[in-house]
Amino acid sequence: MLDLKFIRENPEEVKKTLKNRGMEADIDKLLKLDRERRNLLQKAEDLKHKKNIASAQIGKLVGQGEDPKDKIAEMKLVAQKIKEIDKEVGEIDEKLAKIALLVPNIPHNSVPVGSGPEDNVEVRRWGEPSKFDFEPLPHEELADALGMIDFRAASKISGRGFALYRGLGARLERALINFMLDLHTSKHGYTEVFPPFMVKRECMIGAGQLPKLEDDMYRCEADDLFLIPTAEVPITNIHREEILRAKNLPVYYCSYTACFRREAGSYGKETKGLVRVHQFNKIELVKFVKPETSYEELESLLRDAEEVLQLLGLHYRVLNLCTADISFAASKCYDLEVWVPAEGRYLEISSCSNFVDFQARRAGIRYRPEKGGQAEYVHTLNGSAMAVGRTVVALLETYQQKDGSIAIPEVLRPYMGGLQRIEAQRG
Repeated sequence: MLDLKFIRENPEEVKKTLKNRGMEADIDKLLKLDRERRNLLQKAEDLKHKKNIASAQIGKLVGQGEDPKDKIAEMKLVAQKIKEIDKEVGEIDEKLAKIALLVPNIPHNSVPVGSGPEDNVEVRRWGEPSKFDFEPLPHEELADALGMIDFRAASKISGRGFALYRGLGARLERALINFMLDLHTSKHGYTEVFPPFMVKRECMIGAGQLPKLEDDMYRCEADDLFLIPTAEVPITNIHREEILRAKNLPVYYCSYTACFRREAGSYGKETKGLVRVHQFNKIELVKFVKPETSYEELESLLRDAEEVLQLLGLHYRVLNLCTADISFAASKCYDLEVWVPAEGRYLEISSCSNFVDFQARRAGIRYRPEKGGQAEYVHTLNGSAMAVGRTVVALLETYQQKDGSIAIPEVLRPYMGGLQRIEAQRG
């Protein structure tokens, strides 16, 4: 959430942001409501001052043995007016909040202005695309032939857009999860947490998922709880409505969770295999940092995510997302896109974002500076490191062999019981 004072003082910048992002929010109406609210608050203050004077006069009259009934009647009228104004302010607050929650974050000045993914800027590449002396197969065919993933059984159980891992497929998924958790906790300094997979509405609002993305979420209506779309939501809310101590910053968290997305509006897009599913596993990195370090922390977060792909030997590129492609809550976002040989394209596998104080304002997360003084909002960051299913896609397609088997990257072999290859089924 943007600071209302910032919007009030920079309305044209906010409107420009909306235009560059291709989003809508009624800034003029928000500012009109803000003016009405401030005028009402001033009236309330004036009336409270008048009430205090009347109260003092009543005490004086009583002390002089005079009848204060006229002053009491006057004070009751003033109190009633204050009550009416308070109610009106409350109604305006609700209207203000509805509009303010639809105003996206201000992009950092290093974010390219653009109208879509084609305007994202490539920052760098790592590695080289795999070369084959045979026609590479797509991951869903490889997984089916090797008995690793059963999409038909998953569809029978839950419908389209789900996957059931079997045997070494399940082992590979678990190996990747453990490898990523171990890397981030033992080498990169993150504290592992295992949060609930269901969260309250206010947690979704705090992380910036609601109200904008509600149609894409799975909601348990009876309890108004949401299945998490990413571990970013529960982890960001660990410190909701708290004041952290400056000496304890930065705080780094790492988490494995399942993630759930309805993928509303995505019908017909990438429906084969693991690329776009309703339930998937992901390792998430979340940071709470001091404002002055947040962009350095973003670069560090990106490096931590990149190391996963480098250790797995997967070719990828880094993109600086343009204004129309960064998420609603982000000030700046890098995407990591891994190469998938069978399709001959790059596939998004991670997003690393700096939200500055946007989420912290929505969730009420602050810190007390070391020198004392007023509490300030922390800056929050998060990154996927990695989306596990899409990592499986890249591994299967990159490490496929001519005989249909899959070579296992050396870094994963300890997690696969020493297995060096997933063999093709015979007979």
